[in-house]
Amino acid sequence: MSDSTPEMPIVVLDALMPTEQRLVLSRRGSTVWEVDGPRGHYAVKLGYPIEATEEWPAQPWTALAPAREAAVLHRLGSGEVAYGEWERGTWNFQPWHEGPDLYQIWEPCRRRGSSIAPHYSVALGCVEALAELHVRGWAHGDVQPAHFIIGPVRTHLIDLALARGGQVPESYDFPFRGCLVHYEAPEIARSVLDTGEAEPTQEADIYALGASLLISATGWRAVEYPDDAPRAVQREAVANGRRRPVKAPGELGDLVDAMLSHAPEDRPTIYEVGKALS
Repeated sequence: MSDSTPEMPIVVLDALMPTEQRLVLSRRGSTVWEVDGPRGHYAVKLGYPIEATEEWPAQPWTALAPAREAAVLHRLGSGEVAYGEWERGTWNFQPWHEGPDLYQIWEPCRRRGSSIAPHYSVALGCVEALAELHVRGWAHGDVQPAHFIIGPVRTHLIDLALARGGQVPESYDFPFRGCLVHYEAPEIARSVLDTGEAEPTQEADIYALGASLLISATGWRAVEYPDDAPRAVQREAVANGRRRPVKAPGELGDLVDAMLSHAPEDRPTIYEVGKALS
């Protein structure tokens, strides 16, 4: 596979007629643009398979992720989304959400010697965004700080390609094989280690939200393992519950500690988290 960034498919260019476009992300299996044009302000996502290397197995599912995400968004009632196929995978475009993500907006809290405390309204906005998904019977499956966009009016939860809770087209579906290990719940990590797959749950989303709040507020991961540890070693540490003590300030620390409980049934629900914050 070439290291060059793929071009936006002609069908997308024809639909959006960009007057401005900015490459946001180009990594193994995924490319994202921010696009402005007469139709509006959109995010364009392009997926393609990850080929096998010495360090990584092949990951063909990344080619299907944009179409699967768009199908999920349609199921959730989002009309401003389109998707289709290109020669190496699938694409989608969806409304662009302006604003910093959770990790960015709490950056001042993490500065050495900072006396700035994480603002509870930011955390509550993240909780409300996740609650909207949970009340519809869905689990996100990939909760992480970068997926909470803190907008001027409300917080948006993005990147729903791994979400579970309703039917999606079989041709675009694929098994859930975990997410970023920093935010994987112990039961998810254990299942992936044992079987190669797992089932996203709302309880696992709560753990991931707690880990997201913790790392955004303090810079510390929930679980201790070497930065360069292989993914299987990271997952083993998570599955075995090798958690660091939670040192988030004030009542947020107690809440995050409960959200990071090893047993899913010991974690608060999203509604209980919201009540505690408000």
